[in-house]
Parts: sequence; structure tokens; C-alpha cells
Amino acid sequence: MAEFSKTSLQAGRDKILSYVKSLSHKPGVYRMISSEGEVLYVGKAKALKKRVVSYTHVDRLPVRLQRMVAQTARMEFIETHTEIEALLLETNLIKTLEPSFNILMKDDKSFPYILVTGNHDYPRLTKYRGAQKSKGAYYGPFPSAGSVNRTITDLQKAFLVRSCTDSEFSKRDRPCLQYHIKRCTAPCVGYVDQDKYLKQVVDLKDFLSGKSRGVQDHLNQEMQEASQDLNFERAAQLRDRIRAMAAILAKQDIGYQSMKDSDIFAVCKEGSHACVQVFFYRGGMAMGNTSYYMKSLQEETEAEIIQAFMPQFYENHPLVGMIYVSHLFEEKQLYEEAFSKKLNKQVSITSPVRGDKKRIVTGALKNAEQALSRWKQQQASQGKAWAAMCQAFSLDEVERVEVYDNSHTGGTNMMGVMVVSGPEGFRKNAYRKFNIKEAGVSDDYGMMREVMRRRFERALKEEKGPGSDDWPDLLLIDGGKGQVSAVIEVLSDLGIEDSLAVVGVAKGEDRDAGREKFVLPSGDVFMLPPSDPALFLIQRLRDEAHRFAIGSHRARRGKAMVTSSLDEIKGIGPKKKKELLAFFGSAKAVAGAGIPDLMKVDGISKTYAELIYNHFHEQG
Repeated sequence: MAEFSKTSLQAGRDKILSYVKSLSHKPGVYRMISSEGEVLYVGKAKALKKRVVSYTHVDRLPVRLQRMVAQTARMEFIETHTEIEALLLETNLIKTLEPSFNILMKDDKSFPYILVTGNHDYPRLTKYRGAQKSKGAYYGPFPSAGSVNRTITDLQKAFLVRSCTDSEFSKRDRPCLQYHIKRCTAPCVGYVDQDKYLKQVVDLKDFLSGKSRGVQDHLNQEMQEASQDLNFERAAQLRDRIRAMAAILAKQDIGYQSMKDSDIFAVCKEGSHACVQVFFYRGGMAMGNTSYYMKSLQEETEAEIIQAFMPQFYENHPLVGMIYVSHLFEEKQLYEEAFSKKLNKQVSITSPVRGDKKRIVTGALKNAEQALSRWKQQQASQGKAWAAMCQAFSLDEVERVEVYDNSHTGGTNMMGVMVVSGPEGFRKNAYRKFNIKEAGVSDDYGMMREVMRRRFERALKEEKGPGSDDWPDLLLIDGGKGQVSAVIEVLSDLGIEDSLAVVGVAKGEDRDAGREKFVLPSGDVFMLPPSDPALFLIQRLRDEAHRFAIGSHRARRGKAMVTSSLDEIKGIGPKKKKELLAFFGSAKAVAGAGIPDLMKVDGISKTYAELIYNHFHEQG
């Protein structure tokens, strides 16, 4: 039901109409803003005046837009030179402002890639995520780390390219397990010369670029030649590589070859819910797919959803030359022009009507339908568990839960984490880590006090206090009465103890799941029935906090373990440190080296050698 009156609708309409006289017919972007200063909607227009006038004909607007007009207190405008500029600016503002009446793509995904490194004499095959600054050739994106790992394993069997780090490579004096299980030719110990190894790398790159037929043909020819020369061991090795390559290709549909480098967007909508599935194809190979789910889409069509979704997606992810969609949208030509300008090559958007491409897009749409059905079932289950949790803790409404956990190893590398969830599921882009700086060694209560103080002092300082979207309704604390008391102490000092609920989750007897005890600030302790859906939800929340805490702690501990005493020497940068460690094998060996030995390392002059020697020997 629309939550507005005729009076507010008329007031909003009049406010919008007041801007019309001052507007031009130039392209641009407009923002609708509420009386509280919230940006309600960001839109673009080929002609600002014509577009804004359309909002004053309120009887022709769908209910959603009537609600938006009723809440509009003012508008802001930016003129642009072209409609393409307006589209790019609109996309950027939607991403930054997240207006409530725009179709928003909730995206915390950073897609992994395969990287064949280009900064080493013997290139490495590895998984890569993040800004593509490292030298080398990138292939992807892949929808998950698991899909990359499986692909790398298959590629190692077919091309025998190393996956070890450069540091591991430099230290080896005998081949590792990868050589013995026939996934590497062991260039680290000279079992293959550089020319032959680089030929393996060229084959790998060709295969990943869609030239699989040529790679297969020349390997088959080499196998035949080896057989004719009675080099049956070599022939058998080539046979195994060809079979491994064939196994990779067997997972690909014959029609994929025509897809080359392309993306597919398929959308399914049921009621007010929608799922957009994005499929990736690179070099004619299917890289996989990923799903995005949206709610509260009552009046939007499938075409409108794709039209709103696509520019937001490509704001964070690389463009390709061919884009296939399940539903063509009104502004296809504008998007082609904008994307072509951004990619600096022609981009085509189409909805195929026949052939292999049509079959593949239809398959993507079927996947979207099935994914949406599963997601709606999960949402219904999540909704019941969420309501049960509210009832268990006597809370009227909970929109945001924060779960806190601490981790350390014998008092070292102490850190706390915050995991966030809402009725729709985990909000991973809101997770936070806290490196403990003040609490004493193994002081669990002190760690919790420090985490709480830093979390909520910062929120109050940034004016994200009670009532804001970033303010929690419920804190779940991993621990019993002591941890809960530590939390309440900090919240009381800040004067916010009445603005949120706090519950401690203490481990049950024998640490068994299902026997958890819940501790309230009043000191009351209770348990939930083993079959209570609220208990299952809380266990998932707590387990996610444990997972995030353990993973974050391992990463920090691993980083601390590889931190070298060389870092303490002023004037020794990353490049010289790398050369020293590659030459001597460890910081301990560097510390024990004399000046003549240090000078044997590339880039280490007599001055640097004396600096390093004096650093270790002055320390005793």
C-alpha cells in the first residue's frame, strides 16, 4: 500500500513543478531529495526539462513513483554535454549515494582471475584477485575462488606450468610434489630448459585465449613424431597432456566456441523479487556464472531491471565487446555508445533469436529462474528464523545484528572482528577487523572493551548513531557474563546502553552446538529448545563470526611470520630485501653473512653491505 496522502503528493508535485521553468532541454542528471536530506532518486535525461515535467503528471505515474514524488522536498540538477556523459554520471552517483527508489545492485564481489606472471624468467600460473597491477596475462573473471582453483589444477595437468611462489622457486634444490604427480616440469631444479618451459607457457596462453584447436594439433604432431623416433616415454607424456586438455574441453558445450569474449545477462522476475544471472565466456570457454538478487520490484519489467543493473555492474567489472541479454531494453543504443567509449572498442548488446547463442541465453534464463526459486525458499526460511530470534530476545524489530568475536594465539596477534547480518542475510561489505592495541596479553575482557569503544566512539563521531542505517539493533557477543559486562560498561560510558540490545552467546556443556546459553545484561541466563529456528540462526551467525575471526587472524599471523628483520634496516627497500632473501634463503642467513658475501648479491654495494652488517652486529 502507498504510504502517502493526496496532500503530500500534491506538495511534491508542486515542488517539482517549481523547477521546470528554470530547466533547459540539455542532457543531464537530476536528484530528488527528501526533507531529511536523503537522496531518493538519481536519474538521467536526454532533455532535463521534458523529463522532469513527466513527474508532475502524477495520475500517470505508477504507485512507486507517486510515493517518491510525495517525499520530494527539493531537487538538484547537473547539465552535461551529452547523454552518454549523463549516463556515466548517473551510474557513479547511484553507486555513491544508493538512492532508495533506484534499482540497486548490491555487490561486494571481487571476481578472481587466472594470472600467468610476466615478471620472472619462468612464469607462474596462479589465482589473482584485486587491481591488475602485477605484470602478466590475466584470464577471467571467474565467479568464485573454487572455480579458479579447479581450473588451475586442470591446466597444470595439461601444461605442466609451475604454481609455486617465486620465493619457493628460488630455494628448491630438488623437485616438489607437483613434479612427481605430473603437474610441473620442475624448472626450479633445471629439469626443463627455459626455451621448452616458455613453449609450455605459450601453449597455456593460447589455450586460455581460445586457440585450443591449434594447441591440440601441434601436441598431437609432437606425439606422433616421438612415437616414430621410438621415444615412447615422451609420447606417453604428450598423450597424458592431450587427454588432460580434452577433459577440460569436454566440460565445454560445442556452441561455446562462438561466444568468444562475451557476457550474458539473464533476468527472472516473480512478483516483487528478481534474480539477475551473469555468465562469463572468455576465448570461447565458459568461466561460470554468478547471481544477484533484488526485492521490492513491484512495477519494474525485466528489461528495466537489466537496463538499471548493467551500468552498475560494469562500474566495477571489466567490459567485453559482446553482451547478450535475455530482454532487450529501451536504451540499448545509448549503452552501446557509452560502453564503446569506455572500452575504446566497439561494444554490441543483443538478444539472439536463433542458433547456439539463443540456446545459451535461454539456458542462462532457466538458471536464473531456478536460482530465484531457491533463493525465495531460503529467504522464507531466513525470515521465519529472524522472527523467532526477535521473539526469543523480546525485541519488536531487528534490522541489523552485529556479532563480535576475538582471536589470538597465546596472547599474540590479538584481534577482534565484527560480522553484520540483516533479515536478508550477511552484509559482508560491513564486516570489520580490530587489531588490538591496548588490551593486555590474553585479556579477553579488555579486548572486548577496546573493540566496543572503538566501534561506537567512531560511529558517534561520524554521526552514525542511534537511528542511522549503520546502527545495530542487537549485539551478539561471543562469551558469557564477563564479556557481556565488559560491553555494557563501555556502552554505559558512552550513554548508549539503552539504544540497542546485548546478548552473550556462551558455549554449552562440552562445547556442544545446541546447548548454548544466552546471557542478558540483567544476569539472566536461558537456553533455547534444540529445534528452535532462532537457535539455528544464531549458530550460523556465531559460526560466521568464528570463520571471519579465524581467517583474519591466520592472515595477520602469516603476515607477521614473514615479516623479516630486514624490514628494520633503513635504506633496504622491497627490491633489495627480495634479492637478499633469494640469495641467502632466510633473514637469519643474511644476519650471519660477512660483507664480502653480502656484496655478491645484485644491487648490494659495499655501502649497503656495511649498512646491513652493522645493523645485525650492533644489535649483538
